[in-house]
Amino acid sequence: MSFEAAVHSKAIRLDTLSLQMCAEAGSGHPTTAMSLGQIVTVLMYHSMRWVPEDPGYPTSDRLVLSEGHAVPIVYAAFADLGAHVGGDGERRPTTMTDLDEFRATDSPLDGHPNPREGFPFFDAATGSLGQGLSSAAGLGLAARLDGLDQRIFCIVGDGESREGQITEALDFIMDHDLTNVLTIFNCNAYGQAGSVSEQQGPERTRARLEASGFHVLDIDGHDPAAIKAAFDAFIEGGHGPMAVVARTVKGWGAPSIQGDGWHGKPPVGEALEQCIEELDATGASLIGSMEGADLAIYPPTIEARPAPAVRDCLSFPDALRRYGFESVLESGQLATRRAYGVALRELGHANSGVCALDADTCNSTFAQWFRDDAEISDRFFECKIAEQNMVSVGLGLAAAGKVPFCSTFAKFLTRAYDQVEMAMNSGANMKFVGSHSGISLAADGPSQMSLPDVAWFRSLGSVADHNGAPGCYVLQPADGYAAYALTLQMAEHEGMCYMRTHRPDVEFLYDENTEFRLGGMEVLTEGRDLLIVSAGYMVHECNKALDDLDKLGIDASLIDLYSLPFEEEGLLDLANENGGMVLVVEDNYGGGLFSAVAEACVQSGDAFTVEQLAVKRIPKSARGEREILEQCGLHHEQITRHAARILGLVTA
Repeated sequence: MSFEAAVHSKAIRLDTLSLQMCAEAGSGHPTTAMSLGQIVTVLMYHSMRWVPEDPGYPTSDRLVLSEGHAVPIVYAAFADLGAHVGGDGERRPTTMTDLDEFRATDSPLDGHPNPREGFPFFDAATGSLGQGLSSAAGLGLAARLDGLDQRIFCIVGDGESREGQITEALDFIMDHDLTNVLTIFNCNAYGQAGSVSEQQGPERTRARLEASGFHVLDIDGHDPAAIKAAFDAFIEGGHGPMAVVARTVKGWGAPSIQGDGWHGKPPVGEALEQCIEELDATGASLIGSMEGADLAIYPPTIEARPAPAVRDCLSFPDALRRYGFESVLESGQLATRRAYGVALRELGHANSGVCALDADTCNSTFAQWFRDDAEISDRFFECKIAEQNMVSVGLGLAAAGKVPFCSTFAKFLTRAYDQVEMAMNSGANMKFVGSHSGISLAADGPSQMSLPDVAWFRSLGSVADHNGAPGCYVLQPADGYAAYALTLQMAEHEGMCYMRTHRPDVEFLYDENTEFRLGGMEVLTEGRDLLIVSAGYMVHECNKALDDLDKLGIDASLIDLYSLPFEEEGLLDLANENGGMVLVVEDNYGGGLFSAVAEACVQSGDAFTVEQLAVKRIPKSARGEREILEQCGLHHEQITRHAARILGLVTA
């Protein structure tokens, strides 16, 4: 009973602080926080092994709060414990003043938690619902790879459990037998606009979990003894993957704010005073005259994660020879997706922190060459057709210090745009590779073509990440040498990158002496009449157009603008040398390469004429590359005619 009294007493204190901080901020979700009072108390004051003075301690047990809006209860515990907040070198104990500044611009206590804003207890930003369990799975994988006895606790809201990604994550946990991850469903019966569906009720949730193969404990989420027993069973192990269905009350302890209408609405003034009085009365009825025992926090027993083993990577020709592809050098051509597969395999041998994830496409992305290499295959994770889960699992791996490469068809990454953005918000060191990019796969049609991806990923590159670098580099290699080198560059960069690879084999444009770098570009030809800017597969089509233009007496320059963002000065200088005439050619929808070049030209203040050839209709299937290029107006003969028209040599 003394343990129960201590938990109830502490939970009521944390609930009260949650109410007060949300009232002071004028916003927040105190009722959701109050549904977790006892669960968070048992976790943070008893079951988790962690260090309040160093919340990001790398081998601590981890808590993932998937329902990030419930974070006031965790902030309250931090203030109660004096746990440390702040960035590296600026850590200090959390104070009650911090709670008063909840959600303020200069506060580390964001409305939804973010480790990169000064709250290192969490490993990833949450708030976009449905993603946290996948991140927890990634943390569990990393702990297994590093041989750590680390436990990952993840709290999921009942409303958010309707998100398909939750099912993806549950399947993934079972597929990979992640017994070090405990999923806790907070079944408080209410979402934002009303009660949750019966499909997300505790009975159906339990049945769903059991049908998936989980060992499920169905408990009263406000009963300290039941909560402790469930966590003890997880810690003891031997049950396979486990889940807890916790039946809770939204606004527990304060009847005046229970039920519908209080989501994201903190009580203030007399309503707040009434809630606090109700909480005190609830505490008195539960605890009475019993004395609570002290709640002990236990530190982890392992001090540090093992450091990755790293060596220099081989050159592209040497890697081809090492892995049995000598004939590629003789043929002089290779698809960029295959060159990525070679690079990924070489990285797997050169850096033991590199992991590969794929979504049932590894025989097309060529991540399979990593999977099938026995020396590194334990760091390949098949995510099946579940791209959202794949990205968030990668986020968990990155948070644990790994370097995850997530690959699938570029088109299918669009399903995970939200997850990618949350990874950027978290400051994740993640790499995304989309194969079969653009229109060059032809026969499969538009459902398989990535056409808005350059514009979207480029928008992330327009902001600075937490290290001051672009939020995401967008890379479009034109040949095997470029794809290999840029994959290695991605691995070296501390931050997010997205690389497009294409399906067809293409001839080599470069050799091992060409230097590729993030933010760079390559001048293939220098002329004086017109600057053609392209990237990826379309560089080859533009190269063919140069010969046609030469026959028309047009001396054109060609830039392979393989990186966005790019160093603008060199491109602008070459544009000026070509009379300010610029043609941008790309095999995707607008908002990508052309927009980046046009913005640079406008901001320079010089006079330029900038025109675009891109995909301006919804494509349909075609039998081959020539047909699809002609269909979209991007065949080299069409490029030639458009260039001649810009220069006034033809009128149509």
